Amino acid sequence: MAEETTSDLVEQRLKKLKELRALGIEPYGAPYEVRDHARQLSEQYSEKSKEDLEAEPPRAAVSGRLITVRDFGKASFAHLLDGTGKIQLYLKKDVVGADKYSFFKKYIDMGDIIGVSGLLFKTRTGELTIEVQDFALLSKALRPLPEKWHGLHDVETRYRQRYLDLIANPQVKETFRLRSAVIKSIRDFFEKEGFIEVETPMMHQIAGGAAARPFRTHHIALGMDLYLRIAPELYLKRLLVGGYERVFELNKNFRNEGISTKHNPEFTMLEFYMANKDYVFLMSFTERMFGEIAMKALGKIKFPYGDVEIDLTPPWPRYPMLDIMKEKGVPEDALRDEAAARRWAGERNIQVPPGASYGKVLDEIFKETVEPFLIQPTFITDYPVELSPLAKKKASDPTLVDRFELFIAGREIANAFSELNDPLDQRERFQRQCEEKARGEEEAHPMDEDFIRALEYGMPPAAGEGVGIDRLMMLLANVPSIRDVILFPQMKPE
Repeated sequence: MAEETTSDLVEQRLKKLKELRALGIEPYGAPYEVRDHARQLSEQYSEKSKEDLEAEPPRAAVSGRLITVRDFGKASFAHLLDGTGKIQLYLKKDVVGADKYSFFKKYIDMGDIIGVSGLLFKTRTGELTIEVQDFALLSKALRPLPEKWHGLHDVETRYRQRYLDLIANPQVKETFRLRSAVIKSIRDFFEKEGFIEVETPMMHQIAGGAAARPFRTHHIALGMDLYLRIAPELYLKRLLVGGYERVFELNKNFRNEGISTKHNPEFTMLEFYMANKDYVFLMSFTERMFGEIAMKALGKIKFPYGDVEIDLTPPWPRYPMLDIMKEKGVPEDALRDEAAARRWAGERNIQVPPGASYGKVLDEIFKETVEPFLIQPTFITDYPVELSPLAKKKASDPTLVDRFELFIAGREIANAFSELNDPLDQRERFQRQCEEKARGEEEAHPMDEDFIRALEYGMPPAAGEGVGIDRLMMLLANVPSIRDVILFPQMKPE
């Protein structure tokens, strides 16, 4: 017999759909009164003995997707999957009635969503089971679940058809429950610390606030191009000018860059600013913040990631960028001379973008020589001023800025600095960025005259930080790809 194809099975189910409607049965029926869920029933009755349940069987009413069916003639065992887990069903012809049982065998397929009600009991093997007294078809599945769907492993299918991934892989559903818990813990933390949550524009006239290539769109009514935001920074700083002292935003950013296990063009960022603090204060603040988030979400601050254990116990090491590069073998002349740095990078096939500044060359060298080895939480400080057009210069060395980046598991997780609030210095920095852009540096900052004007009204000394929520989630969920923590990651067309 030839193996049935998906299209054959779809045709069979379409035929059943037509027959059901001819019988006056709506295959996409009314809401079902759900009184119970699989996990709750398991927690409530798993310790009860078989005899206790037989003496006084509790009633249950659940709904979900039928994921297995085993037919034994006048009785069938099945498993139903709801939003919390799965539970076994037992359908017996003598209990549900001959007509109802015949209907189940003829018209109900794996993948269909049904509602069932009945009495709880335990089988001889001790599995908690609902003896079905009645059931209703709630939604007819026209497509069968994929072959060997339980434990779906094909990553292309998992990411592209996340709904199947959530059905097939319970741990994926738990990852996104964890994400929800992490987001809540972040909001709780900042509320406790006296911050207010704000929302700033997603469409910007000027793409600023970070070094990145933007997405462009067009506003028809205004007849002008706009950019999906690459960062909310400049708007959040305007709020400091306006008198708010502690603000945070938890929202999407968009950067027109490559897609990889570490990058998605649409991603979630936490960004926060506090008046009258500096980047040194933010290091201890960040240690405390990450510890509290991990404790609320995971119940611990030491947790596995791949083959290592990440330990968030403070204090975390702090290394100036140039010092740790020297420790990793970058020669002194490359750290002090642009031509030597370019030559050293070229000899090692380290790719440097066209028109890149000296600071950008050093950053590319850092990414290759240092970043992969920063496994435990580590602060890298004192970045070149060319890399940080919005950060305050170090008083002791104006070629560097008061900035840190936090690295965990070989990836940047957070970026922070003492904010530049001198409007004259900011204008000069923007002007140099404009010159770099003219030389071909696509990610250089443009001039933002309104932001300069805001600074001219006076912004208090402040510290600000951005945290990549998706990368933080990769750590806490112990997954290797950013796509594992984004419900619907960007994909190429099928």
